[in-house]
Amino acid sequence: MTAKTTPADVDVLPRDIRFDLEAARKGHWLGGDPVGTAVFNALSLTFPDGERLFMDAVRHYRPQLNGKLLDDVKGFIAQEAIHSREHHALNLLIDRDRYPAAEVEAEIRQRTTFARTRGPMAMLISTIALEHFTAMMAEMHMAHQDLFDDADPGIEKLWRWHAMEETEHKAVAYDVFMEVTKDWSPFLRYRRRTISMAIISVMFTRNITRYAARLLEADGYTPRAALKAVKRYVWKTPGLFARGWKTYFAWYRPGFHPWDQDNRPELAGWKAEFDAAASPLAA
Repeated sequence: MTAKTTPADVDVLPRDIRFDLEAARKGHWLGGDPVGTAVFNALSLTFPDGERLFMDAVRHYRPQLNGKLLDDVKGFIAQEAIHSREHHALNLLIDRDRYPAAEVEAEIRQRTTFARTRGPMAMLISTIALEHFTAMMAEMHMAHQDLFDDADPGIEKLWRWHAMEETEHKAVAYDVFMEVTKDWSPFLRYRRRTISMAIISVMFTRNITRYAARLLEADGYTPRAALKAVKRYVWKTPGLFARGWKTYFAWYRPGFHPWDQDNRPELAGWKAEFDAAASPLAA
């Protein structure tokens, strides 16, 4: 059976766009909601170091690649570099006298540094699992755009652009994994990626919840109330993690490929908007 891969008409094109993020200085940029703002700020704080890890994970294997996949990897690296830059700009605007953003960043840096010590393949497998999470959240964003109805327009555009490009490149790291492990048995590949996903699922959701709760405590919540509010936001209403459960569990299906969930039609409108806003860069 021929291995699945990314559709031939999906091109990974970096768009060099700078966003007006000044509203982040005012605090609760998500319609005045401290909980939602804390959750998305916590996610943003993970991106600069996390996406540099993703870039290095696929870059290591470039000598083994060719053709469209090599082009997609170049686009992936360029996209992630711009994502890292724009989220770093957003993160710097968080009031650091009030919120423990620097402490959260230091913990994230410590975690990514440890991840790098585990070697290139472990980095790549962690990357494909985390890229599935970001694609799942991007898919939820496309299906539930009301989530950002009351957000500052500049920051709303940042998150929508990020979701669009995460969807566009959602299978690149996975295709790299499939290519560089083509001599592995299907069972070994399946076992490695599913075990990694199970571990990362616990760690990623727990860490984002903890980081967001720490930010929320700076708004006057008790530690217990902050944790309860964040858990309600990510698991119940609006259910940032829970809404994407069908896409999440698809990962555990043998023969899975990220483009089994083909959302090119839903992506088209956003893609046209951001293609018009910026010329594609050479990777």
